[in-house]
Amino acid sequence: MELSKKLQQLPPQFFASLVQKVGAAVAEGRDVINLGQGNPDQPTPPHIVKALQEAAENPITHKYSPFRGISELKEAAADFYKREYNVDIDPSTEVAVLFGTKIGLVELPMAVLNPGDLMLLPDPGYPDYLSGVVMADVQYETLPLVAENHFLPDYSMLSEATKERAKLMYLNYPNNPTGATADLEFFNQTVAFAKENGIAVSHDFAYGAIGFDGVKPVSFLQAEGAKEIGIEMYTLSKTYNMAGWRVGFAVGNKEMIEALNLIQDHLFVSLFPAVQHAAVAALGENQLCVTALVDRYENRRNTFINACQQIGWQVEAPTGSFFAWLPVPKGYTSQEFADKLLNEADVAVAPGNGFGEFGEGYIRVGLLVDEHRLEEAVKRIGELNIF
Repeated sequence: MELSKKLQQLPPQFFASLVQKVGAAVAEGRDVINLGQGNPDQPTPPHIVKALQEAAENPITHKYSPFRGISELKEAAADFYKREYNVDIDPSTEVAVLFGTKIGLVELPMAVLNPGDLMLLPDPGYPDYLSGVVMADVQYETLPLVAENHFLPDYSMLSEATKERAKLMYLNYPNNPTGATADLEFFNQTVAFAKENGIAVSHDFAYGAIGFDGVKPVSFLQAEGAKEIGIEMYTLSKTYNMAGWRVGFAVGNKEMIEALNLIQDHLFVSLFPAVQHAAVAALGENQLCVTALVDRYENRRNTFINACQQIGWQVEAPTGSFFAWLPVPKGYTSQEFADKLLNEADVAVAPGNGFGEFGEGYIRVGLLVDEHRLEEAVKRIGELNIF
């Protein structure tokens, strides 16, 4: 039996080839420092694990979850947004529980667009945004993110035809892969642009907790009128080191939330209730673990950026996320430079071209190993005498 045409049209998994290359190098016995991943390296905080254990021991969690998630988690999400961002969320109509936000990002176009509709995606951007394009049979155009504009889209560059056709736009700050952040002024501009042109907005807030230099990342929903035209997706994967738990939520515009809930009614019976109860504990209990995690990433960032500058690599420090976005030296493409680092220095990075056309000329580094390994990685790169 052949794959369906839709599955055949899906883009290749960008990270699969990187994982294969790194795996082959490790199998040869090489000491590879893997900076190409986006997988948090710290364990889930103990109080969250304990909450899962206690919930799993309760037989009521062994039954089907309510289709749209337990009310406690939706209330916890609303309380979290009020506490962290002073945003009012109605847990009954403005929260959708998700199997991690990747599922929401892929299914949203299927829920709110029709075949042939146009959506706008950031470039460079998270590769799996394109999966939603294919699954919904829609078209897309890109929003170039360039250093000259602080990796923010310039809406004035869009043609009138594009603004008229576009129905949905994705944004992501703190940004993967660039590490850039957005301020409230930008989100206010976004709301005005979206209202003027009848475009819905979905803000991917995966790295929402991770901001540096004392600046907390801004929620899109803090912009006045944001709930009138958009939603925000928040995952527990990064904030609480719960990547493998697959739990997140969307909040905001009630029509878009209902669309997500409705499509999930036909795809899932929500996630394991014990995981939902653990998520309640994560969102509602002491947040010192989050503060400590952000401090850890900031220390890693400082160590890595300082080491790069010491070998003559002129790089900018990210203002958020756990990624650094680094220019490749002249004479190399992103892929060529990434291959050189792996083959000659046993350092794995993600080539920027895998994140889109405007990712060419960069590599992405994940700050997901300790300071010693980061310093060792830069030392190895420096010994190549490129800079």
